[in-house]
Amino acid sequence: MLKLKEDLKNGIYKKAYLLYGEERYLLKMYKDRLLNTLADPSDTMNISKYQGKGINPKEIIDLAETLPFFAERRVILVENSGFFKHACDDLAAYLPDMPESSVLIFAEEEVDKRGKMYKAVHKIGGTAEFRVQRDEVLAKWILQNLKKENKKITGNVLQQFMAQAGTSMENIERELEKLICYTWGRDVIEAEDVAAVCCGQTTNQIFAMVDAIAKKEQKQALDLYYDLVALKEPPMRILFLIVRQFQILLQVKTLAKKGYDNRTIAKKAGVPEFALKKNIQQAKNFNLEQVMEAIKAGIQAEEDVKTGRMGDQLAVELLIVTCSGK
Repeated sequence: MLKLKEDLKNGIYKKAYLLYGEERYLLKMYKDRLLNTLADPSDTMNISKYQGKGINPKEIIDLAETLPFFAERRVILVENSGFFKHACDDLAAYLPDMPESSVLIFAEEEVDKRGKMYKAVHKIGGTAEFRVQRDEVLAKWILQNLKKENKKITGNVLQQFMAQAGTSMENIERELEKLICYTWGRDVIEAEDVAAVCCGQTTNQIFAMVDAIAKKEQKQALDLYYDLVALKEPPMRILFLIVRQFQILLQVKTLAKKGYDNRTIAKKAGVPEFALKKNIQQAKNFNLEQVMEAIKAGIQAEEDVKTGRMGDQLAVELLIVTCSGK
């Protein structure tokens, strides 16, 4: 991606680009930037777009061979063609000989880095993979967007928002827009605001998963985990949220035992007061030893992944199996 940024900054472009990866927001953003800088967006004579499987490679080649009409270059956008998953020998063989007057942009969901098409584009052009962004990167991006709207948010509320919005930048942007509109006229975003307007798909799944663990419903807990993985939630983020939920339960149980009122418990545990009731109810399903063991198992799982002893997805699976075992 760094090379792509350099090309956009310097205005020196290659003959072909491949954009791919799970983070669709970034992929679309850079695809649009390439299109808008390589040619005038209104120039329908020199911009051609193809989408979906069944595209004829010969048609792409013929178009690339056609000189641009009163313009510097001809730009061809090809999206989700399947050329990078299944063999497309003719196009792969053609790319090195493509004229400088044409630029091919591929935006693909499925990519095999061992294939001829990937190797051909990588050699003569640029490949950019857009991965799901790390939490610290997402947090910085969220804060930048809020700053533009003169909004402030505490660290705890930011974590709550991120837990509910997930890791998709597309979804985060939608949820931020809702949150900004909801808090119109106020500078500070509160936990109650996040809970009121943001869809908590991920946190709801985590809560349900911990419920299933408490009831020793191992299959249900694993199914909820696989659903989150299918939604592109990184296993390490899921691990963090599971451990975080058990840490909340530990605080709820400990503080309740000491006789603190609900408002104090909610504040110290970092949960909205209105959400405390369901956390208290969930805490009753575990004894203190079980909660401590789950937290220890989560910390061990993280260490196993970071030291390379275990893959991230397997580590979380084993954590769920261990904690939900009868």
